[in-house]
Amino acid sequence: MNEALVLLPDVMCDARVFGPQLAAFSKSHAVTIAPIAGDRIEEIASNLLDVLPRKFAVVGLSLGGTVAMELLRRAPDRVGRIALIGANAFAETPQSAADLEPVIIKGRSGKMDSMVDGLMRPEAMAPGPMRADVIALVRDMADHLGVDMITRQIRAMQRRRDYQAELRRCKVPTLVLCGEHAGISAVKRSSFLAELIPYAHLSLIEGAGHLPTLEQPDATTEALRGWLRQPLVLR
Repeated sequence: MNEALVLLPDVMCDARVFGPQLAAFSKSHAVTIAPIAGDRIEEIASNLLDVLPRKFAVVGLSLGGTVAMELLRRAPDRVGRIALIGANAFAETPQSAADLEPVIIKGRSGKMDSMVDGLMRPEAMAPGPMRADVIALVRDMADHLGVDMITRQIRAMQRRRDYQAELRRCKVPTLVLCGEHAGISAVKRSSFLAELIPYAHLSLIEGAGHLPTLEQPDATTEALRGWLRQPLVLR
């Protein structure tokens, strides 16, 4: 039987951000799309470990990638392989954490569109006809989750730890994936992660930005298929 597959969405996103991958992998894997709900990454991961399968492969998208790294830190014997999409292994700096406060204020004052733009800039998506549809879906997902849950996700982002030490010790098949239009800093972070993690493979998705799962679903799914086919690394 194939490994159980756990998909962890980004901030403001629900299961729909993995819609194409859910359709592709539900034929061959037991797929779980877990909510990112909590004020701290540690809390989110601890709650998930109570309900996730004994052993699983995990895909984390941006903030979901941070939770995936915390799962690896807390339960390395349960994570069989890990894929990090647009992820950041660094702790928030005091300045970057402070920069998120106005985003929370906008959401609490009823300006959901401004909150969405503050967290996921439209220019971080690939240019082209798909951009408007992806942004519209993000806005709809944000409305569905609500300001309170998004605020908790932002608090978790502000408080996240540095995961470089854990990733250096990672001994499972690892995919680091990033859209080429996600921004220079995002691409550099992904390249750094791929160099940091043993056994990691870097995949840059052409024609995609911050959300390659939606912007280039076929290419993203194929990269994940290759990762799932990799033999497990002996510890």
